Amino acid sequence: MKLWDKGYTIEKAVEVFTVGNDRELDLHLAKYDVLGSLAHAQMLHHISLLSDDELTGIERELKAILQQIEQDSFIIEADFEDVHSKVEHILTERLGETGKKIHTARSRNDQVLVDLHLFAKSELDEVKSLVAQLFDRLIQLSEQHQHILLPGYTHLQVAMPSSFGLWFGAYAEALIDDVHLLNAAYKIADQNPLGSAAGYGSSFPINRTFTTEKLGFSTLKYNSVAAQMSRGKLERSISFGLASVASTLSKLAMDVCLYMSQNFGFVTFPDHLTTGSSIMPHKKNPDVFELVRAKCNKIQALPAELIMVTNNLPSGYHRDLQILKESLFSGIFTLKSCLEITEFMLQHIRINEKAIDDPKYDYLYSVEAVNNEVMNGLSFREAYQKVGKSIAGGNYNPNKQVNHTHEGSIGNLCIEEIRRKMEESLVLSR
Repeated sequence: MKLWDKGYTIEKAVEVFTVGNDRELDLHLAKYDVLGSLAHAQMLHHISLLSDDELTGIERELKAILQQIEQDSFIIEADFEDVHSKVEHILTERLGETGKKIHTARSRNDQVLVDLHLFAKSELDEVKSLVAQLFDRLIQLSEQHQHILLPGYTHLQVAMPSSFGLWFGAYAEALIDDVHLLNAAYKIADQNPLGSAAGYGSSFPINRTFTTEKLGFSTLKYNSVAAQMSRGKLERSISFGLASVASTLSKLAMDVCLYMSQNFGFVTFPDHLTTGSSIMPHKKNPDVFELVRAKCNKIQALPAELIMVTNNLPSGYHRDLQILKESLFSGIFTLKSCLEITEFMLQHIRINEKAIDDPKYDYLYSVEAVNNEVMNGLSFREAYQKVGKSIAGGNYNPNKQVNHTHEGSIGNLCIEEIRRKMEESLVLSR
């Protein structure tokens, strides 16, 4: 069944190519398609285009379909082009002419749009929840290990003293910036496009405010052409949020891979969370974090991919937009799995509390020596040159007492302030 069927048969090769894998992808949208149809039917009744009995029947059958979806027993057979045609077919099969009325004052274009907007809101909430769980884990580790020093690096050269508390806390606070971008995507998704029809509105006296309230959107996408143009812009906006989280995860994964190597030896994991080599019995490989790194690097390419598909399209609907679903859905589901596995792995991370005792890290304290000279009266440039000469002459003897007190330093992690920032960011999209 095709919603645009005009009584002739389309060439099979064309049908296969144009439908693609929409049937499989639309299973993720089925719940939202039914919710959109419920609100639309209630609106049609509100403006007297459906009778009381017709609305009762449509609501009953849509709720039955929704139950099938929730039980994972809803399928879209090859006879159907997409979820929209399958739902309308069920209604028509069960309700006769009444079922055919569900498409009144509606286009498949705004059906897809409302499905995607509802799906995006739900998925962004789930991503934010997983980010919050990872944030909590990182903050807990930051508190737990705040006094254990860790070598800090610039240019991959030994630089200054850091700490495990500072390292874990850095990634926790970085996630807040990522949430801001997710919130921006959420605000774009939280606009009701239903009623824009094919992109130019409808001659029926529909009530779009009614469906906005029924579907829980905070506002309308008022202009019908603007609503249609949100297809593509919505996906791109989400992709920027996903890519931002992915960049944080990728960098964290790279740190862990580096720190697990024998050359660093800062962290490790229980044997059962690592993998081995087929010929080297000593190996404990960080495969989980290597895959997180790779998967998240791929997600960071998602905005560019979506831009390349959409950046030269004029206003109005174009079939090019169909292929955005596959890329976006894959990005969302992959990021969620990466967030889950990263938080799980960090539950079991083991810290080397003596890592900084190795003599190769003695130069970490050179800046402390310079600062101590300044505190004793030398100018910074004189102090810098004095300590530099002692290092070059082999006379440098580090004082390993570290006293950092300013906000955000290893002696003052501002954990509660960072917690408050995250709490505020998590509610900004509401």
